[in-house]
Amino acid sequence: MRILFLSVPTGQGHHQTCKALEAYYAGMENVECRTLDVVDNVAPFLGEALSEGYILSTKVTPGMYGKFYGMAEKRDVEKTPSLSYLIKMILNKKLFRVLKEYDPDVIVATHVWAAIAISYLRRKHPIRAKMVAVITDFTVHPFWEDVDIDYYITATELLEYQAVKKGYALEKVKPFGIPINPKFANKVPKEEARKKLGLKDKFTVLLMMGSMGYGSSTMRNIKRLDKMAEDIQIITVCGNNKKLKLRIDKMKKNKQIINYGFTHEVDLLMDAADCIITKPGGLSTSEALAKNLPIIMLDPIPGQEDRNAEFMLNNGAAMSISEFFTVDEAIYQLVHHPYRMERMKENMKYIAKPNAAKEMGDFLLEICNEKK
Repeated sequence: MRILFLSVPTGQGHHQTCKALEAYYAGMENVECRTLDVVDNVAPFLGEALSEGYILSTKVTPGMYGKFYGMAEKRDVEKTPSLSYLIKMILNKKLFRVLKEYDPDVIVATHVWAAIAISYLRRKHPIRAKMVAVITDFTVHPFWEDVDIDYYITATELLEYQAVKKGYALEKVKPFGIPINPKFANKVPKEEARKKLGLKDKFTVLLMMGSMGYGSSTMRNIKRLDKMAEDIQIITVCGNNKKLKLRIDKMKKNKQIINYGFTHEVDLLMDAADCIITKPGGLSTSEALAKNLPIIMLDPIPGQEDRNAEFMLNNGAAMSISEFFTVDEAIYQLVHHPYRMERMKENMKYIAKPNAAKEMGDFLLEICNEKK
């Protein structure tokens, strides 16, 4: 069985989804996986521009990105030309040659642009592969109505109504969850995790800035936590932001702050923590849900992360800090009123999909065998 994963370089979540599924198939002799960065490999002149453009729009001009997202949500699909036309034109011929050469049994798109491209190609050319798309947020966001393939993997059953509104037949919607690395399905006892990391056994706050390592209020939030009277320790993960890591390393501290740059031990850090403060990205939220780790959300990128935050709040699975509900108040509530954490943990159990990679991986094998 050959599986071709198609991704796009807008953040790391889409690539990580591919890696999570590849990790599940590791060691299976009858499965061959290949991941293709659609833009870098098919239209390389767009690769850097797209990646840099995404970082610019979400970091420097998030308001503009949010307005574009809102306009896309409100557009009339039948009457309004969309970005999908440009995607089809750019990716059409070269992507088809790649598909013809590799001849996969299943194609998995982890980004809407890749899904648009393959659904268009199948209308124009004979492609025997089954086609599956993974929606990597807790919302069915704009442009998915331009996709017509075999199956859609969603984060939860609670997105069924949105999917139907987009025009999908319910039998095509599979709420396996967003595939995350299988190691997040395992949980190390809190005391053991802290011992492995050389941490004290006390209330622990994990603050993660995502793979790109930014958050507009990061230093302000760290300083607020550092000034609290409560006996807590703080773990910070700066991702690829070396300047931010250096600033935290050099700051005068009242508390123990364990400061990481990029790390492969996020699963263990989550096991050691009592709560996580993070941007509401689809993948990081799914990982925290799998670990049943209470989430305090901050700095959502206007657009899909706003929708992720709404989803989590509406389902009682997270808190969200703001100008009027600051991070130190949120932590104070969790330390002194444990029922706040217990309520979140209970609600998170209904949404969490720790075995999403396995369930989706088995499903891909199943539909492949059906073809034979």
